[in-house]
Amino acid sequence: MDGLPSGYRPNVGVCLINSDNQIFVASRLNVPGAWQMPQGGIEDNEEPRSAAIRELREETGIVSAEIIAEVPNWLTYDFPPAVKTKVNRLWGGEWHGQAQKWFLMRFTKDESEINLANGEADPEFAEWKWASPEEVVEQAVDYKRPTYEEVVRTFGPYFNVNGVPSKCKSSKW
Repeated sequence: MDGLPSGYRPNVGVCLINSDNQIFVASRLNVPGAWQMPQGGIEDNEEPRSAAIRELREETGIVSAEIIAEVPNWLTYDFPPAVKTKVNRLWGGEWHGQAQKWFLMRFTKDESEINLANGEADPEFAEWKWASPEEVVEQAVDYKRPTYEEVVRTFGPYFNVNGVPSKCKSSKW
């Protein structure tokens, strides 16, 4: 994979937006209160674009989404020491953090397609919601926040319709 920084696990992230230009986020089962966008590792011989589609399906059940844009370069974040120890044991590597290719996708179906426990992979999330870009950044775990800021900055033009930013309409706030 071109430009992949050494020492970082190859990963993809999906910034999924709905028809109101709100972003899909889900709370992690193993870290209560930690909200994140779908993401996951790239398998051997898998292209980032294919990995993004696969991860979105595995984590959310969503198959009705179209890719709109891609962050042109790898974005990285370092794991805090406790997380680094845990994930390196789990993944069997010696990773500093993750290098991510981010994709902006538009959800093209109704919410009945969303299924966090669809049986394709072990569930990672407890609940989900649609949020504004600002709320996505605010609710990210500290070590992922700079990456989320860059993703939101890069995809920002897609979140505004006629110059009006998206608003959170979730009943879960």
